[in-house]
Amino acid sequence: MTTITDVQAILEARVPELLRGYRIPGAAWGVLHDGRIVDGAAGLLSTTTGVEATPDSLFQIGSITKLWTSTLVLQLADEGSIDLDVPVRTYLPEFRIGDEEAAEVVTTRQLLNHTAGFEGDIFTDTGVGDDCLAKYVATLHDVPQLFAPGEQFSYNNAGYCVLGRLVEVVRGIPYDDCLRRHLIGPLGLTHTATGPYEAILHRVAVGHLEPEPGAGPRPAPVWALARSNAPAGAMLAMRPRDLLGFARMHLEDGRATDGTRVLASGTPARMRRREVALPDLGLMGTSWGLGFERFDTPGGALVGHDGNTIGQAAFLRLAVEDGLAVALMTNGGDAMSLYRDVFRLVLGELGRVALPDLPRPPENPQPVDARRFVGTYTSQVADLTVSQDEDGRIWIEQTPKGDIAELVGQASRKELVQYRGDSLIPLEPEHGIHAPHAFVGDDGAGRARFLHVGRAVRRADATAPPA
Repeated sequence: MTTITDVQAILEARVPELLRGYRIPGAAWGVLHDGRIVDGAAGLLSTTTGVEATPDSLFQIGSITKLWTSTLVLQLADEGSIDLDVPVRTYLPEFRIGDEEAAEVVTTRQLLNHTAGFEGDIFTDTGVGDDCLAKYVATLHDVPQLFAPGEQFSYNNAGYCVLGRLVEVVRGIPYDDCLRRHLIGPLGLTHTATGPYEAILHRVAVGHLEPEPGAGPRPAPVWALARSNAPAGAMLAMRPRDLLGFARMHLEDGRATDGTRVLASGTPARMRRREVALPDLGLMGTSWGLGFERFDTPGGALVGHDGNTIGQAAFLRLAVEDGLAVALMTNGGDAMSLYRDVFRLVLGELGRVALPDLPRPPENPQPVDARRFVGTYTSQVADLTVSQDEDGRIWIEQTPKGDIAELVGQASRKELVQYRGDSLIPLEPEHGIHAPHAFVGDDGAGRARFLHVGRAVRRADATAPPA
């Protein structure tokens, strides 16, 4: 039988070679099994400074932060300070979005499970002061409502910033202080930073970007996204062992290693429970809980979250029945391929739930009448235009907009082919993956109302208003 010590030895031998193959400057990993943690690291934290990665190095965890924010919210529910199913305005009367009727009824639960329905990729920088979240929430007054609250899933970064502000208001202290007092401290974490001023006290990874294909990863021009997006994943950084300390609390029904009760008994299971199904997207989970992404597989459920910031990517998975959690943090390159190799190995050796296969285009794609799909779908961060040429080939062009355009570069164009049902898939991979595009709903004229890529992107010329 393979032991966690065996897995540690395998990873220590293989990860350096994988980093070279996937052009990843540096990475750190950790495995928790039956209460024991092993960890390791390889590569460089920055190709400019040449500082080596160690198991105690800090990497940004990106949107895995949403699990921390949802945990803070569920602590309030455990205490009876909030009710998840009443309008969030009960606690945040200043909450405003573009649709006043929707703003009146959006609940905390809908923010937690990404069904609130307003556009979520809002990255407004409102400064670095402790009032940045309050200022950020005030900017949402004209954010469009895409669909009625509770109607469907659409990943929502802005919604988690609202949740962070909710925690601030109910606790009466800034979000970062809530993290320190109610999670970092009680969990006994020693290598976790809520921002750059704490991170600089440790060995810290710098994100790397590839300015053009084949150029290789180079240090990003900035370390982090705006502090106003901290509850959604803009700032929090830690070593894998600390992230697994958080995961262990969830595996052990809300208790820290010293017995401290962080969540009420039963609350971690409630957070992992299926709340809403997702379209057939292949790369994201099949369903979502209260913060947790769920991968429902024939062998059982994996839960967790991924995170991406400026040139950094992190991955966390929990196989609850096996008492197993795996964390991986990277600072550039083909992080998805490394994640697949590392997690497939660990889950295969220590668990009973296999990592789901990646989606791939069929070998012989069938012709598709794309009239239902053709058109432009628009959001705050990009326009997505789907077209079909005279030869029947389907194309999608993505044109970044706003501040994001400066980070991700110019427009891209790729060919889509038949996948499953109302989903199409790129013929060629991007960063080693084929990400399905689901077309959902009806605009009143027989055309898809949304292009769903984890976010529901609304057709620009839809003839039917949101329900």
